Amino acid sequence: MAETMQFDLVSPERRLASMQVAQVQIPGADGDLTAMPDHAPLITTLRPGVLRVSGPQGDAAYVVTGGFAEISGEGTSVLAEKAMPVAEATAADFDALISLATEAASKALADGKDAADKLLADLQALRSEVGV
Repeated sequence: MAETMQFDLVSPERRLASMQVAQVQIPGADGDLTAMPDHAPLITTLRPGVLRVSGPQGDAAYVVTGGFAEISGEGTSVLAEKAMPVAEATAADFDALISLATEAASKALADGKDAADKLLADLQALRSEVGV
């Protein structure tokens, strides 16, 4: 069994990480999951949350607002809608994200309102978790 795997995190703005890691904790849309070397192949969507990695270079944490994660035995690739290191997250970042989610929730049709309300609640919880 391999001790590490390749991890890549990219967003439309930039590549945030490319490193060897022992594990990646992912905020999946259907619940949190941990990817490790030799993991069974899986593709999942992301919900707003903190993505955490641990490996030989230390630990790192990133705020993600959505996107996809592709997991295989050799590595994990995350394509995030928006992502930033937790250390760089500011109150203004969350104000902007929550404002966009609030706008989307108010514009959503009746059948889509639950999803927009969940997105808003997830972003507000993420802001509390990050502490800004």
